[in-house]
Amino acid sequence: MKKVEAPTLEAAYAEASKVLECSISELQCEVVQHPSGGILGFLKKNAIIVATCQKSVNQKPIVSKKSKEEEKVVLPTEEESVATEIIATVKEEHFEAVIIEKDEIVDQFFEVDSTEEEDYQEEDIVYDELALLIEKELKDLMDKSCFDIDVVEVDVVENTALIFIDGEDAALLIGKEGYRYNALSYMIFNWLHTKYELFIKLEIAEFLTTQQEMIRNYIKPVIENVEKEGKGKTRFLDGILVQIALEQLRERFPDKYVAVKSSRDGKKFVVINAFNNPSKSHT
Repeated sequence: MKKVEAPTLEAAYAEASKVLECSISELQCEVVQHPSGGILGFLKKNAIIVATCQKSVNQKPIVSKKSKEEEKVVLPTEEESVATEIIATVKEEHFEAVIIEKDEIVDQFFEVDSTEEEDYQEEDIVYDELALLIEKELKDLMDKSCFDIDVVEVDVVENTALIFIDGEDAALLIGKEGYRYNALSYMIFNWLHTKYELFIKLEIAEFLTTQQEMIRNYIKPVIENVEKEGKGKTRFLDGILVQIALEQLRERFPDKYVAVKSSRDGKKFVVINAFNNPSKSHT
């Protein structure tokens, strides 16, 4: 029996055949880990197999009744096992919303209302474990990137990962007009939502806070128009701006229909209307 690691399964089979001095058709292999390209090439995993040489000497071949899918046993990594246990624990509990303070950029970015702290002690322990796991994976990602980032902090509240990133190259990580921020936010969301069923709130230096304040000032006339006419809409907004406007307008008008719409050319904007007649927002 021989354990073999290679970039692909094909390479692992070829290496096992060479080491065990037999043809690939005579190998009996168990796949311990499938290869993975990681995230944009980062956190890449090699294929790992355990192989034995089954040379037939006047023996009939043993026909397995198992399908190929059943024969492939994928053993989860230690981190994946921990994550699975954490998510299973979270799903068993039903918790009330946690109030997050938003006055300060870093000091209060992860702060929970003190009046609720005792009630959430048990779930905080679970979320802390998941936060530490995500924080470690993000630090590994930043270490492998070309950006000088020395601060990565993660907290998990309810079903949202609050992520704070900072460092000498924070501005480069944001990019012109936030295009790198949008790409990184989209990538992290797809990763965490698929793997841990989490939404995200990403702050790089003071970028998110600045964008929130800018949208808060922009929607003031929109709010005035809605209060006067009963309906309104924003101009076209890009990337994270449309999501920020949606959140702020829903908070301001909880009794109205507030949603993101798209124009024929794909540009996005937010409409505000009465719940009973959202179709008028297109007029």
